[in-house]
Amino acid sequence: MSRWEPNARGRLETAALALFTEHGFEQTTVAEIAGRAGLTERTFYRHFADKRDVLFPDTNPLGTFLVEALEGVPAPAAPMDTVAAVLDGVGLFFKDRWEFARRRQAVIAANPELHERELVKFAFLTATLSEGLRRRGVGEPAASLAAEAGVAVFKIAFGQWVAESEQRDLRELMRAAVAELKAVTSAGEAPG
Repeated sequence: MSRWEPNARGRLETAALALFTEHGFEQTTVAEIAGRAGLTERTFYRHFADKRDVLFPDTNPLGTFLVEALEGVPAPAAPMDTVAAVLDGVGLFFKDRWEFARRRQAVIAANPELHERELVKFAFLTATLSEGLRRRGVGEPAASLAAEAGVAVFKIAFGQWVAESEQRDLRELMRAAVAELKAVTSAGEAPG
C-alpha cells in the first residue's frame, strides 16, 4: 500500500458502514474495515479513535452546520420560528445523504450499545441550539424549550425520512412536524 491514499477517511467510512450492515457492528473489526478500504489499521486510527467514531465522529459536522444555520437566521425571530428556520437548513445538510443516513440509522437501531451515543449526540445538538438561542437574546426557559422541541422535531422527521417507504424529503417532513407541533401547542386547540 502506498503511504498516502486519497480520501482515506471517506473510504474507511464507506467500508465500515458496508461491513456493519453485512456482518453487524459487534462482529466487525478495525482490521476488516481497514482491509476493505485498502488501508492499514494505523491509517484507520489516524482518523478514528475506535469503530464507534465512524458513526459518531468527534468533530460533529451536523453541530457545526446547526450553528452556521442559526447564525444565518435574521433577527428578531420568535424562538420557534428561529428553530424552524434552522431545521430547514439542517434539511439541506442531509440533501443527497439519504442512503448513508438510512444505513447508519439501521446499524444504530440494531445495536443497543450505540443507542447511548445517539442520545449523547442529540443532547449535544440540544445544548448547541439552546446556547445559540440564548446568544440571540432568548431567555430561559424559552431557549431550552425551543431547542428541545426542535431536536424532537428533527428526531421524529429523521425517523420518518430514513424509512424505506418514505418518499418526502427531510425538509418537507420537518416542516410538517413543526406545523403539527405548533398546532398541538396553540392556545385553545385540542390535539387530534
